[in-house]
Amino acid sequence: MSDSSSDNVVDIEPPDDNVWPLFEVFVRASRGLSHVHAGSLHAPDAAIAVRNARDLYTRRNEGVSIWVVPADAITTSDPDAKGAFFESPQGKNYRHATYYTQSEGVKHL
Repeated sequence: MSDSSSDNVVDIEPPDDNVWPLFEVFVRASRGLSHVHAGSLHAPDAAIAVRNARDLYTRRNEGVSIWVVPADAITTSDPDAKGAFFESPQGKNYRHATYYTQSEGVKHL
């Protein structure tokens, strides 16, 4: 007598996160506001990523616009190098509004 239940067993491997690309999701809550990073998700392509992002991040009708961006298309600055990256070059203080004094006779400035 053979065990027929073992014939029906199928090994299912859990999905590998590297199979589908990672997308970063940005949602705009209402017109006039900026898009804000809402999270990340894996999807086979951008169209499905938009649909999945809608279902995942705007369940209560709180969004009016969704952006999905492939995570590997995003380039960031190094937070440890913020001094060199964001500080103004020496001798170019004129680039800041605080460098200038208010002119006489100019109102509402």
